[in-house]
Amino acid sequence: MATLRILFTRLRTEEKLLKEAAERLGVPCELQNVGDTVFGEDPFCQPDDVVLARCVSHNQNEGVAQMLETQGITVVNSSRVMGICGNKLTTSAVLAQAGVPQPKFLVAFTPEGALEAVESLGYPAVCKPVSGSWGRLLAKINDRESAEAIFEHKSMLGAIHNTFYIQEFVDKGSFDVRAFVINGEPLCAIARTSEHWITNTARGGSASNLPLDDETTEILRSVHAAIGGEFLAVDLFKANGRWLVNEVNDGGEFRNSIAPTGRDIPGAVVEAAWNRRKG
Repeated sequence: MATLRILFTRLRTEEKLLKEAAERLGVPCELQNVGDTVFGEDPFCQPDDVVLARCVSHNQNEGVAQMLETQGITVVNSSRVMGICGNKLTTSAVLAQAGVPQPKFLVAFTPEGALEAVESLGYPAVCKPVSGSWGRLLAKINDRESAEAIFEHKSMLGAIHNTFYIQEFVDKGSFDVRAFVINGEPLCAIARTSEHWITNTARGGSASNLPLDDETTEILRSVHAAIGGEFLAVDLFKANGRWLVNEVNDGGEFRNSIAPTGRDIPGAVVEAAWNRRKG
């Protein structure tokens, strides 16, 4: 019998909510900690199973997906979608190719090139690690002196930090938006409000419902058309009357968005995944 397998390395609220949703919907489901699992030996799943890969580490999650896909197992989201969303440079490149509106960005590979990039964009600007979540290691660069210090520091952190992703600073006011897209259709969205320029709810931002209008619905559909996937969490903000896509997440957290929106996000994710089963 086909089973929905929710894989995790740390059991968070989201994975528990997904399991509860599966039980409520009558979907055979198992939670499985894969922290000590070896992939690539004996088959991990049955051929008709569907896997929701929910490992905390994005690199581990993508690796799990790749190994299972080599065995013909259906993984939600696919490793291809994970690969796009897990790298901010890749995400921006894919969105740019599709004509999806986003903040201006430049990329450099040395501190000297990064300094030239930030001065081309103008101060303030934002430097982001190409891989990361929860607003960690973001740096708002206000002037040349701080730019020199930040780029020198990043150059010593290892190879991945020597790809300098520089984004224009957008004055978004006190809020941005986290929207959820299921199977290409926008489901709901929250406004995340904070006095700090980083508004993630994981960093203390407060959440309230944001009704989806025609403009946000259209841009969210365009994001899915460019990236694909059964479950996307899209961060947007509005500047000069125009919505811009800031980031796209393939395994976003949603526990703080259920109550404000009144939408059954875990149920929608379970249904989207289960509908991918074979046969």
